[in-house]
Amino acid sequence: MAEAQFGAAETATRARTRRAILDAAITALSRDPAASLGDIAVEAGVGRTTLHRYFPERSDLIDGLSQHVLEQIAGATDRARLDQGTALAAIERLCHEYFALGDALAMIFNDPQHACRPEWSEQTDADRSMLRLIERGHADGSIDPQVDPAWGQQLLWALLYAGWQYVNDDAVPRYEALNQCLRSLRKSLGS
Repeated sequence: MAEAQFGAAETATRARTRRAILDAAITALSRDPAASLGDIAVEAGVGRTTLHRYFPERSDLIDGLSQHVLEQIAGATDRARLDQGTALAAIERLCHEYFALGDALAMIFNDPQHACRPEWSEQTDADRSMLRLIERGHADGSIDPQVDPAWGQQLLWALLYAGWQYVNDDAVPRYEALNQCLRSLRKSLGS
């Protein structure tokens, strides 16, 4: 029994360390896409040896980051409760959730080594949920029926990107940038 408890504790510790490295990598790489593995180890508060135990090569870290961000997007999509309320209200909740992922998503979009990966060019469950949501908005009258679902999806991503840039380039408070995103989204998609 003690071995099982030790094994579970070790697994939980490994998962926390891995997540800390990935989160540190997001922070470091969103600031500097050329950040070294050493920079990322320092940001994570671990030694280079520990980082290499989890991610032996930079390409392994990039693979892990890509999967980690996709999981964050899936979690954010779930938290937005897309099946509740009008479609436009659900898209606003989705915008809130995605805005909180700013550094992670900006890192992906700003660096071609991430954005060109196959998992980012294929449609995910979150993408399909968003497209269905816009179609639902056409039916419930909350989204202009002239807005093509793919256009609405691209619009959301473009507004989020603009919001993150507004925060980073113009030192605007996050809540203000989010409010600007939401206002623009409502005016662009609403019936």
